Amino acid sequence: MSINSSVAGNGTQSNSSTTILLGRILLAVIFLLSGFGKLTAISGTAAYFGGLGLPLPTVTAVVVGLIELLGGVAILVGFQTRIAAWVLAIFTIATGLVAHTGWADQMQMIQFLKNLAITGGFILLASSGAGAYSIDAKRG
Repeated sequence: MSINSSVAGNGTQSNSSTTILLGRILLAVIFLLSGFGKLTAISGTAAYFGGLGLPLPTVTAVVVGLIELLGGVAILVGFQTRIAAWVLAIFTIATGLVAHTGWADQMQMIQFLKNLAITGGFILLASSGAGAYSIDAKRG
């Protein structure tokens, strides 16, 4: 029995699902915008990735853009949420370790810490599931 099903009847399940939905929306926004931005500016993204020393920068730009965009959509609509949350949690940590380790620069430290916080949100989402307002709940 999940926490949500054990409290049905006192309104907490609905409140919990509403807050999970809000959390999903807020987590998804950054990935939707970032993924769309990368995919609509492949050459600029590839140049940036090349500057970071990433292999096959154009291919990497497309793959990263698709992970962000499709992962963001999955989180937003609550489709395969636990899997998408784990994928994006790992992706977000990896991104921080690849692109934001110049910690002598306070902005890079802030970016890295932002990635840690987002990863924490995804781990919570992977643990809680998508809530009642999701495709997962409708399929389930």
